[in-house]
Amino acid sequence: MFHPRPFDDAHTQGHLVHFTLQSDYPSRRSPVLARNVVTTSHPLATQAGLRMLARGGNAMDAALAAAIALVVVEPTGNGLGSDAFCILWDGKELHGLNASGRSSAQWNPERFAHLPAMPMRGWESVTVPGAVSAWADLSERFGKLPFADLFGPAVDYAERGYLVTPVIAEQWRRGAAELNAQPGFREAFMPNGAAPKAGELYRNESLGQTLALIAESKGDAFYRGALAAKIAHFAKEHGAVLNEDDLAAHSNDWCGTIAQEIGDVALHEIPPNGQGIAALMALGILRQFDLASMQPDDVDAVHLQIEAMKLSTADVHAYVADAAAMTDVAASHLLDPAYLASRAKLIDRKRAQNFGAGSPKHGGTVCLAAADESGMMVSYIQSNYAGFGSGIVVPGTGISLQNRGFGFTLEKGHPNEVGPSKRPFHTIIPGFVMKGREPAMAFGLMGGPMQAQGHVQMVLRTQIWQQDPQTASDAPRWRILQGLEVALESTMRPDLVEGLSERGHSVKSEAPDQSFGFGGSQIIQRVPGGYVAGSDPRKDGQSGGF
Repeated sequence: MFHPRPFDDAHTQGHLVHFTLQSDYPSRRSPVLARNVVTTSHPLATQAGLRMLARGGNAMDAALAAAIALVVVEPTGNGLGSDAFCILWDGKELHGLNASGRSSAQWNPERFAHLPAMPMRGWESVTVPGAVSAWADLSERFGKLPFADLFGPAVDYAERGYLVTPVIAEQWRRGAAELNAQPGFREAFMPNGAAPKAGELYRNESLGQTLALIAESKGDAFYRGALAAKIAHFAKEHGAVLNEDDLAAHSNDWCGTIAQEIGDVALHEIPPNGQGIAALMALGILRQFDLASMQPDDVDAVHLQIEAMKLSTADVHAYVADAAAMTDVAASHLLDPAYLASRAKLIDRKRAQNFGAGSPKHGGTVCLAAADESGMMVSYIQSNYAGFGSGIVVPGTGISLQNRGFGFTLEKGHPNEVGPSKRPFHTIIPGFVMKGREPAMAFGLMGGPMQAQGHVQMVLRTQIWQQDPQTASDAPRWRILQGLEVALESTMRPDLVEGLSERGHSVKSEAPDQSFGFGGSQIIQRVPGGYVAGSDPRKDGQSGGF
């Protein structure tokens, strides 16, 4: 039996519980309070992480075992062909890892010139996957357990099978209807010719064998060995140019973080090529308003958040790309306090607007969090992008490949224009909150373009309005669409919906369990003696901890 050591309260001095555990919104669960905690979107992945803690591993071991298990049990959102990002507090210092892959060295604008936009599916949407390299690098630098041990639960789930949960079964059904003709998809994901139904046992023995090979080789087989050869061979067979040299050239970046203060905390995000900077810009704009004097579900508060997010998103779409390509407008320009203050002045507190980009320089995803009694906290996210990614599955391996190439643009001269050996614009972002020099919260939120918007909402609810992680996760969300259009969860208060409509927002009500468009959050917040965790009721997983 696992007997955790008493939590070292020295790590939590100054982090009093300012919130009151509450239940203001419909929910299927209560917050988890524990000295060691893992929260994911699937109970089997949570169990995998907790097993590592019980064996004497740390939060990084737990996070990686959960991430590896999610490849098996939630293939609708991620796979071995995913990309990944991580922010972690190792007990003394904050670290950021960018494990997103680059395009083939043979990709160039001319290759796609005959198309109206970048392909969303198929081989021409596939860039080099980075998740496997993230597992290896994070384990080597921060893990306690042997790398191979982290794969035990995932291999077991793949080879012996697991029962498909209802939400994933519905996502699977939708994905299969669209992707069944993609190379390798039917063989891997449509046993007996159809997507598995809720409660059906699903096995993927090929995936289990591949995971075992990755474990044995510490990931090397994926980038330079037998698996790399199979990926490259299948690409060539279908006219794609991704090859073994592209895979072997892959490397991750220990990139640190960029941050934005609000109140007495700071939100940290991974620097571009990701969209995390959009959340930081929105918070920088919102600093110009007294949000603390408002209530979280006041129409004034929600209106300001929506307008700030529209302003930051317009700039991100215009300027954010692979950091190496942001030669004119850099992240520092977009985060300049004077620039964000000038953007805030464009907001009409009583009327919705459609904003364009400013001039900052004049001239289908899975997320998880883990924390342990030593003080280590991890926010980790990996994704195939759109559900099942490209739809390509390498035969006999279980390797489903992402479609991150769709993140490029064909707009000539744009910093995010498709090119060789280049990282595309990314949607997946881990989040981390610091309070002074101490960690306060590790969190993430799934859902493509919803992620930066969700980060803003989660930070404000937990840090400014002092909602506990579960209440913040349960609260109804908004999501900007195009122009003045904004999607609102159907559980949002009628008076709030009416108030937003009166301000000129074109509101669209969506049921969270039908659209999947509002993401699924995982939050771990530090308190004296341990942690409080919240997990999103929009997903059918659950959090858990010792």
